[in-house]
Amino acid sequence: MPTVKNVSVDQACELLEGGALLLDVREESEWALGRAPQALHIALGDVPDHLDDLERERLIVCVCRSGGRSARAGQFLIDQGFDAVNLDGGMTAWAEQKKPLVADGGEPTIG
Repeated sequence: MPTVKNVSVDQACELLEGGALLLDVREESEWALGRAPQALHIALGDVPDHLDDLERERLIVCVCRSGGRSARAGQFLIDQGFDAVNLDGGMTAWAEQKKPLVADGGEPTIG
């Protein structure tokens, strides 16, 4: 059975430009503080209940704060027949590379 592959922030950006979906699996409080503007939010524990909301033919780039939860989400999605990768370093790496961030009021923060 295939295992989830890690991709760098630059690789993830290339995949997103090519039509991949960025799936943020962090908790609501983390999401509200700062996220990539194009991301879809489904907390890790809710992913199994939202499989029908995801396109099976679209690559999914999973992201969390540092990469652990999103690796689990990516592996779960692969096991369910999706094509998924994990953003190595998560939103922490995304922010460190000065990629776009938005938040629910105020300056975005990660961490």
